[in-house]
Amino acid sequence: MLPNNHKSFYLSDWQVLPSEGLLTRSDRVEHLEPLAMAVLVYLADHVGEVVSREALEKDVWHGAVVGYDAVTNTVIKLRKALQDDARDPRFIATVPKKGYQLIADVRFEEILVGQNTPSIFTTSEHKKTLWNNGVTWALAALVGIGLLGLTWLDDDSHRGETERPSIVVLPFVNLGEDQRQAYLADGITEDIITDLSRMSEIRVLASSTAQRYKNKQVRPEQVGEELEVKFVLKGSIRQLGGELRVNAQLVDTATGFNVWAERYDRKVSEVFAVQDEVTQSIVRELALNLSSQEKQRLARQATANLQAYDYFQEGQRLYKISTQQTSHRAIDMYRKAIELDPAYGRAYGAMAVTFTINYQRDWTDAPLETLDRALQLAKKAVALDDTTPQTWWALGFVYLTHKEYSLAEQAAKKSIEVAPNYADGYGLLALINSYLGRAEEAIALNNKGIALNPYYSHEYLVTYGLAYYTLGQYQDAITILEDGHARNPNHVVIKYLLCANYLRVGRQDEAEWLALELQSLTPTANLGIIARTIPVARSDVRQALLADLRAAGLPD
Repeated sequence: MLPNNHKSFYLSDWQVLPSEGLLTRSDRVEHLEPLAMAVLVYLADHVGEVVSREALEKDVWHGAVVGYDAVTNTVIKLRKALQDDARDPRFIATVPKKGYQLIADVRFEEILVGQNTPSIFTTSEHKKTLWNNGVTWALAALVGIGLLGLTWLDDDSHRGETERPSIVVLPFVNLGEDQRQAYLADGITEDIITDLSRMSEIRVLASSTAQRYKNKQVRPEQVGEELEVKFVLKGSIRQLGGELRVNAQLVDTATGFNVWAERYDRKVSEVFAVQDEVTQSIVRELALNLSSQEKQRLARQATANLQAYDYFQEGQRLYKISTQQTSHRAIDMYRKAIELDPAYGRAYGAMAVTFTINYQRDWTDAPLETLDRALQLAKKAVALDDTTPQTWWALGFVYLTHKEYSLAEQAAKKSIEVAPNYADGYGLLALINSYLGRAEEAIALNNKGIALNPYYSHEYLVTYGLAYYTLGQYQDAITILEDGHARNPNHVVIKYLLCANYLRVGRQDEAEWLALELQSLTPTANLGIIARTIPVARSDVRQALLADLRAAGLPD
């Protein structure tokens, strides 16, 4: 029930009535959904200030994990209602890399029930009251009519979300003096996450989110609050010669107390058995009911060869550096892993992905042979290990680069079937839909991936950027892609998309500068290579993208 004093305010020539969800002026009446009204009230409470996306998520969404585009879409709705133009704003300005700024005049007032004459008060007297009453009402309305559901929830894949236990596996700490042994700690962390992600009765956050806490002293209660998870698994590893000590603790983030803890003193060669025991202990302590398929998948080991595992982890480290030199060295590491364990499916899949990246970035003298080799390796990976989501992801990624969209989609869906919590599976499926021109589907799937991976990588921003370009929402694409570019200035697809979107909003100089950067980064960059390597399926979108890049100065 609303209070007797309904708070409203004027935004330039608009009267804003939060309790009624209305924007009114002499010639027009606009109805705002509660969440859009909540954002507008918040911006009015901070008029003239640059409000970050994080602040909006914290104060308007109350810290709920939402997709990257949730704030963007809400601002788009506000601009549409206010008849505002993102390129020449009169109400809401986008401040690149910082957030949004309400730039229109705001006058606060209090309308008393039964009175026709508003009483005008100063901003300082009523800003706080406006926020407390207006946004409290808006959020209450959202809950009341069921609109505060997160954008990634649906009946099939996240039913009973509030009932499912949730967990993040923090990076295991390497306590050994030899920092080269850190690969073992990283590998154990990654493998436990993969094992848990295969279970449908638990929500598991992705490894890239967990990695944000690496080498940081954080309390489980803090992690639980930041990530909205019920449990934290943390641990440490110390290797001395052929001996290994692993400590693991499962902590309830609400209380900070251990639910379970164990110390393992084993031979280094038994590290995989320790991983299995930790996973099984979590299953037991959380009383998870595993299906027969899930039990079979958990019983499958990626490799039993510790030296092969060592080479694989070194390959992963080199691959993430993402230069031409480290890419070729990563392939050498994967080869060595396969020589020691010819049945190591994940090593084949990782090598397939690396070959594909070399093809995409023109880091090969034989592009077609490189891509064909990648497909052979990816198929081999799945044939050897079809219980691991990463092998299916590799196959889907290679198929997408081959422009075999249906097969790519099937493989991506299979990665999610194998591991319902596999964030990157949703991310790949979103990217495929984005390249197919199915922008709305791409955004929804990307939201699902980000729900499992709140500290998502810049790769997810490629999907959003292309989707918004396809929808013609160029300014919103720029906001997202500039974030991606800040995270990884050498990502060529982000540069391509950002360049094209700059052209679309008339920022010719910035587009031309980016085109020069692209040619400096990749001297062979030209429209022919882009057309060959970026798998945009819709001909109108592909031709528009190439035309924009040509106008920016990239050669044919």
